[in-house]
Amino acid sequence: MLAFRKTTPAIGADIVTIPEPTLPAEGMAIVEVAAAGICGSDIHAYEWTPGYEFMESRLPLTLGHEFSGVVKGVGAGVLDIEVGDRVVCWPTIACGKCLACSSGRPQDCPDRRIIGLHVDGGFAGRVTVPAINCRKVPNDLPLDIAALTEPLAVSVHAANVAEISDGDRVVVLGPGPIGLGMAFVASRRGADVLIAGFKDDVRLQHARDLGIAGTVDLSTETLAEAVQRHFGRPVDRVLEATGISTSVAEGLAVLRSSGIFVVAGIHSRPLELDLTRFVREKKQLRAAHDTTNEALSEAISLLAEHTQLLSTLATHRLPLSRAVDGFELARSREAVKVLLIPEGQHV
Repeated sequence: MLAFRKTTPAIGADIVTIPEPTLPAEGMAIVEVAAAGICGSDIHAYEWTPGYEFMESRLPLTLGHEFSGVVKGVGAGVLDIEVGDRVVCWPTIACGKCLACSSGRPQDCPDRRIIGLHVDGGFAGRVTVPAINCRKVPNDLPLDIAALTEPLAVSVHAANVAEISDGDRVVVLGPGPIGLGMAFVASRRGADVLIAGFKDDVRLQHARDLGIAGTVDLSTETLAEAVQRHFGRPVDRVLEATGISTSVAEGLAVLRSSGIFVVAGIHSRPLELDLTRFVREKKQLRAAHDTTNEALSEAISLLAEHTQLLSTLATHRLPLSRAVDGFELARSREAVKVLLIPEGQHV
């Protein structure tokens, strides 16, 4: 079968032919992939940006952690899913033994591994995963749209970390897939949302299509000016998904005293922070990474309830054999979510 694999510790990845997985081991499941989304983390691995050196000892490795499909085999001891089930996958593999795991927080497991970054992922015809990581999806939810579950769950989790509630004034920085998801979730919870991009006309139009009326292009005005124009005062919450550390400083500047700032982007440069001012203004700086079981469930429910609306996030679909083209497209500002479809799949 075809697979898109990171083969060397340098920029790029390759389409290769690898054997199909055989009978799964105890507790494992084989999923025939219907669709797999290209994530920012995949792009970082593809570009071999700083912070992904941990992958070197695991190469060659099949990328991809945002995928949906159909169960084609289960190992001994698997009870919750069976052959024929339509599933998505939580890509975090936890040890199951540590304090975090025993407390129901597998996302905080210190020994966790990520499907597609530590072990083979979903940019292939089939993938073997722990059955416990699979989540069933409704039969009427198209599998290509179901592939949006994991990134939407990341957005749901970030909104939960921010404690967003009805009436909050919220700024979202970055109109990529995670930022658009955060803006959508925040608006669903009754917040007044302003989403900001920089020369992101295509993505900001997608925000408006999702019902987010407040958008701003930061190439035409500053964030402070946009916040004053839209809200007339500092905001209650700021959620960041840019990966640019200077945007964190700009976002903190428009946050009210005791407001909550959630960083969800992956940053290659450190943040300079005036700690004295930060303390005196009592602002809360939090991190949101990965997701939770509860957020996964909510993401599946949102996709089922708003299938047509949220399907617009999947702007491009390419065959897996054109994965390099898909990655180059995902690196541009012309796409929101690029889905790779394995050969033989029709979704």
